[in-house]
Parts: sequence; C-alpha cells; structure tokens
Amino acid sequence: MLKIRGLTVAYSVAPVLHGIDLDVPRGKIVALLGANGAGKSTTLKAISGLIGCRDGTIELEGENILKKRPDEIVHCGVAHVPEGRLVFAGLTVEENLKIGSFTCKYSASELRQHLEHCYELFPRLAERRTQLAGTMSGGEQQMVAIARAIMSQPKVLMLDEPSLGLAPVIIDTIVDKIIEINKQGTTILLVEQNAQLALAISHYAYILAVGEVVVAGESEEIAQDQKMLDVYLGGGKK
Repeated sequence: MLKIRGLTVAYSVAPVLHGIDLDVPRGKIVALLGANGAGKSTTLKAISGLIGCRDGTIELEGENILKKRPDEIVHCGVAHVPEGRLVFAGLTVEENLKIGSFTCKYSASELRQHLEHCYELFPRLAERRTQLAGTMSGGEQQMVAIARAIMSQPKVLMLDEPSLGLAPVIIDTIVDKIIEINKQGTTILLVEQNAQLALAISHYAYILAVGEVVVAGESEEIAQDQKMLDVYLGGGKK
C-alpha cells in the first residue's frame, strides 16, 4: 500500500532522516517506534507533505506522492492525525468532522452517511455533535481528530501518539477503535510512545534510532526480544 525508499529529510543543514526504507502492507497495522528525536513524527510529516524531503520516494499504490501538496495527498488516500490532536477549538464536533471531508466531493446524502459512520464509531461524539471541540476532554478531542481523518475515507490512516496524555480507560477505548478501523479495511501507520501497546496491536514494526531504521520485522517477534527493547526503547515502555 505504502512504499518508502531512501527517504532523507533535513531541517536546515542537519539531517533528520537518513535514507530510510519502510513498507506498509495493505490492510495491516504497522508501528513506527523509537526514542524521542528518532524521526518518527518527521516521517509522518514527510509522507503527508507537511515538510519537504531532500531525497527518496514515497509511493502510494505505485504512485509517487512525494511532490504533491498536502491536500492532494489527502485526496490520494492518506490521512494524518497529528500529535496533540489539533482540533479546531472554536468549531463544533460536527463542523470539525465536515472539515475532514474538504477534499471529497460528497453529495449531501453521502456527507450525512459518512458523518453517521463516524458517530457509530464514536457514540460519544454523536452525543456532543454541537459542542465546541475546545471544551472537550483530551480523550474526546482525540476521538474528534480520528473521526475527522476518517471523513476523508483514507486508504492509509497515520496516527501520531494517539494515547499521549490520556487516562488508561480512554486509551483502551482509543485502541479498540484503532483495531476496529483496521478491521473495516483501513491500513494504519502508528507512531506510539507506548511501545508495548503498539507491538500488541500491530502486525509489523520498525524501530528508528537517530533517523535510521535499526530494527524491522513482525511485531510479535520484536516484542519477545527484550534485550533489543532495552537497547532502543528503554524496555519498550516509552
């Protein structure tokens, strides 16, 4: 589904990603792990066109999307839920969700159908559809951010630290929804601070260190290598 080769990104003159290769198979959850500053969020921003790349290719279903604008990349089928959620605080839940469909040419009935799908996925949002997003809890805002991305009907959903700062009970809900979205057919690329959680729900995983891929493989196998987790992830808890 998503194929990355030789991706190199630099801020000013300092390289952040050093020619990394990633494969995200169709219908799978792929975890991207690493310590702070390893280049995880930078990778997602490069894929979604939010930052420029010095070299490499990013292919979605065989099409190189590297030079496309962010809105064009969304239209191609890649949705990005950024770290910190970044909901539109002064807009209602439903207005936030409608913005997620900006690149789509939905009819009124199609728009309502997609909204109802999001409300079925997140019943709490249905109850609060007229509430301003900025007045909601962190967990509810994360639901809004994910639902907003789902409104574009993405082929690949990229999630950056979806559990960050949330209570354990809310994390469980968000994780359940991520699994449900994947089972409905959406491929997921997940950046997550809780490596143990990410490895438990993903099919494959990559570990970055200082902008390079140092480990790649099936999540179940990586989770069993405690020595490696200690070296790169401090035991897999970060």
